[in-house]
Amino acid sequence: MRIARVVPWVVTLGVILFLAGLAVPADAQMVKGWVKGKGYGWIWGPNDEIGALNAITEQKVMAALRIPKQGKVYDLGVLYDRNSFQWAGHSPHEIVSFRTPEGIKRQKDLDFMKGMKDHWHSGAIFISDNVGTQIDSLCHVTAGDDDHWYNGYKESDWGGNFGPRKACADKMPPIITRGVLIDVAGAKGQVPLPSGYAIGPDELRSVLAKQGVDVQPGDAVFIRTGILSLWGEAGHDKAKLAPHDSAGITLEAAKWLVEEKGAVLIGSDTSGLECVGPCWKPGQFYPAHIYLLIEQGVYIGEFHYLEDLAKDKVYEFLYMNATSKIRGATAEFTMRPVAAK
Repeated sequence: MRIARVVPWVVTLGVILFLAGLAVPADAQMVKGWVKGKGYGWIWGPNDEIGALNAITEQKVMAALRIPKQGKVYDLGVLYDRNSFQWAGHSPHEIVSFRTPEGIKRQKDLDFMKGMKDHWHSGAIFISDNVGTQIDSLCHVTAGDDDHWYNGYKESDWGGNFGPRKACADKMPPIITRGVLIDVAGAKGQVPLPSGYAIGPDELRSVLAKQGVDVQPGDAVFIRTGILSLWGEAGHDKAKLAPHDSAGITLEAAKWLVEEKGAVLIGSDTSGLECVGPCWKPGQFYPAHIYLLIEQGVYIGEFHYLEDLAKDKVYEFLYMNATSKIRGATAEFTMRPVAAK
């Protein structure tokens, strides 16, 4: 009799668990297009311009929104100004006052302001689209003699004097997904990591295991080198920052994060994400950029401020950012993405 009474409950519990499993998809089912061992690639059609961000489903977004339990928000953006450290291949910025209260009064060139006591400030900004906290869009780098980028778009077809016309930052949708911090500098006990330090897949596995978290398909992953511990207010000490800016992940690490883990965005606290110089084979130029942006359609985040997350040992979080709709921009720049726990 005792067994007879228990069996129906066991069956009922099994049915409930089965239905729950259908209602809450497994991690791999919460993204579209990703194939373990292959990653993403040019799978979204000949007109696609957003690459791996197509993979983030509504279920993935909802799961990410359930991560915060405390409501604490982390600012992942760095303050940038005309003297801030940046990669040498990008121009600095300048803000020129276009209208000031004093100028309006002195010039008297605006008829509609005659007799007015209240005025305003506005500025004209000259700025690179690859400075400060940024996300490289899929048109950012090109490869080969034909200068092609993601999805086969070519310079001869889609280049222009006012920015590329395909797969640029203005096409990027807002990103809401699960974020993962891999604190390599913290795990190694060396902040910041030394110049040219190469972070491979084995080290990423080791740090993730130590932190007790793992990367899931559709995640935004951020690797901390600790360079922004030297940023100060606005990154003016270029002599201190420059030597450490060459630490980062290897091409093999990038492939592991995409093909084995399914990351849709890989970022760091440096200006270029990947290990620079000694990590490259002869003739290579930013091979992880070529692989991620062109071959996989996976985005690259740079100069994300990870120090507060590391201090609080926040390794899993809600990651959110929204890009400015500036047509033809090759990256989203001077951003203020947020993490929440």
